[in-house]
Amino acid sequence: MLLKDLIVGVDSARILGDAKWETLNVTGLCDDSRFVKRGDLFFCRKGGNVDSHLYAKDALKKGAVALVVERELPFDVPQVLVDDSRSAISLISVVFYGQPHTKLKLIGVTGTNGKTTTSYMLASILRTAGKSVGIIGTLGIYYENKKIAPELTTPDPIFLQATLADMVACGVEYAVMEVSAHALYYRKDAGVTYDACMFTNCTQDHLDFFQDMEEYAETKKTLFSRRKCRLAIVNGDDRLGREIAAARKSCGGDTLLYGLEEPADDFAVVTDEDLYGTDVVFNVRDELTHTRLSMAGKHNVYNALAAAVCAYEFGISLRDVSLGLKAVKRVNGRLELVAETRGVKIFVDFAHTPDGLEKSLQALKRHCKGRLVCVFGCGGNRDKSKRPLMGETVAKNADFAVLTSDNPRYEDPLDIISDIERGYRKHSTDFAIVPERERAVEYAISRAKDGDVLLIAGKGGEEYQEIMGIKYLLNDNDLIKKIIRDSECSS
Repeated sequence: MLLKDLIVGVDSARILGDAKWETLNVTGLCDDSRFVKRGDLFFCRKGGNVDSHLYAKDALKKGAVALVVERELPFDVPQVLVDDSRSAISLISVVFYGQPHTKLKLIGVTGTNGKTTTSYMLASILRTAGKSVGIIGTLGIYYENKKIAPELTTPDPIFLQATLADMVACGVEYAVMEVSAHALYYRKDAGVTYDACMFTNCTQDHLDFFQDMEEYAETKKTLFSRRKCRLAIVNGDDRLGREIAAARKSCGGDTLLYGLEEPADDFAVVTDEDLYGTDVVFNVRDELTHTRLSMAGKHNVYNALAAAVCAYEFGISLRDVSLGLKAVKRVNGRLELVAETRGVKIFVDFAHTPDGLEKSLQALKRHCKGRLVCVFGCGGNRDKSKRPLMGETVAKNADFAVLTSDNPRYEDPLDIISDIERGYRKHSTDFAIVPERERAVEYAISRAKDGDVLLIAGKGGEEYQEIMGIKYLLNDNDLIKKIIRDSECSS
């Protein structure tokens, strides 16, 4: 594609250097000098740790034919000078890959918690209705017979647009994408228009990155601009959700509120619940349908309701909504019942925020005949302020806890645990410290008794544990099953 055609949508773009740029053909895009191919347009940007302008020379040696830069560089090649390389990467990627978002029904899902579960519930409903669906999110990318392992919740722009274009080529009709606050901050979806966007909730997270909750919330709001989002489906029981709805309605943006407590366009009523799931009746545009969710917890009712409302707005019948939700037997690592042994039920959950932990613990506590035990830790080199809050949350909602490692990264696990312990001790002293996660899970299982419920929280479906820059294989589900298997073999 001609360079001049690629940059049409980048308002600040100005061409420097070689006068032949008007006829220059670009055959690929790249923002990592290690992977440049001949004919590529190479993007330079200044990041938090690395300034890729320093690697432009390497990119040119490997065959890059032009550069996108935030400052002029001393090379005799066409340079596209822009104010913001991050936005430019996305805008140019959208054009290079043929604006795939216009050829799909693209649905974005954002919120602190619930993005993954809501996405999988919606995808199940759409597939039940006979639609071809792709999913992009925390658990990876799935469409047709393709599976791409997870790296980021929302992929970087070049890979994102290449993936959406391949979905189009494979005949995918609907793409359901988790949109993280980081992705919005870095403008990974600049130039993309969504057919619908869903908002689940906003609670404390990522304050290692964002200055405060206000900045975090304002970043979430950007997804719901009228220009970017055609239809907003927002949680009316969440304060930020109501703010988003009010802002959109004031400018005439199509918006639907869903909820269980405050007045809303669409709502749900729980009729029965146990540790194996929830019976619920949905009222969607004054039509009723009943379904059985194979997941416990009020928070999963919110997730299901959001998915139901969205599907209905795309013309899916409530019969297919009900059947599609019923078909979701599990979402990997999302309050997932992994095993039962000696009368003990063991759940794994991705909950890694105070709010997420509280919702999962409360969902299990209501139906726990014995003790509720939680094994959890906090990630290293991340928001330290939430560690004592998570300790308090578990102390108030569980009967006993095992404090352990999550992904300690470059921090000492005992320092992280000490931060958690400071909050935990405000409400309880019923806990044990076992820093090695494998031993902590084994400790909790070995001491559990008939009627107890164990929640192994924080990592969910992750396949690794990150320690000092190295990712070691570790999956909570597999670990639990191995511990039980070894125990049964030795008894």
